[in-house]
Amino acid sequence: MSDPKTDTPSEVIAGLIPSAPRRMFGTVVLYALGALLFYLVIAQPPEGLHLVFLLVAIGAASIYGGYKMWDVTGHMIELTEEELRLSDGRVIFRMEDVLKVDRSFFAFKPSNGFLVTLKVAYPNTWAPGLWWRFGKRVGVGGLTSGAEGKLMADTMAAMIATRDGLVDLDGIR
Repeated sequence: MSDPKTDTPSEVIAGLIPSAPRRMFGTVVLYALGALLFYLVIAQPPEGLHLVFLLVAIGAASIYGGYKMWDVTGHMIELTEEELRLSDGRVIFRMEDVLKVDRSFFAFKPSNGFLVTLKVAYPNTWAPGLWWRFGKRVGVGGLTSGAEGKLMADTMAAMIATRDGLVDLDGIR
């Protein structure tokens, strides 16, 4: 991605990517759940036809979720001065739209991650194991490292505080 003002690539300040073992484990768990549900339908089908359809639907959703997780977790989340984006260029949100960053214990956030509240609503989307966005809320994390998530959240909070005039180069006002 390039900066429209200078036409130079945006510098990545912080990155967040799942490790290979976490990525593999999460994907295998979803595939195994789907396979187990299909096996259950074949080996011991439930009494009602509606339960068979329910098990098949949940099994198919699990296998699709595993495929989607494997695909999405192959990308890195990149924080730049202008935006939070995936390494393939898809923008998660623009930094100018960020209201606050929340890493608190009771925040509804992904594991090892953080919650971002935006000023404007973005379209809802979900990248299993990496991030989700519902309206004005974005959850980042999941299969990622807790230390990397903390670093990115703290960096983003500092950028927001500087932007809002709460902090300057000489210290806290």
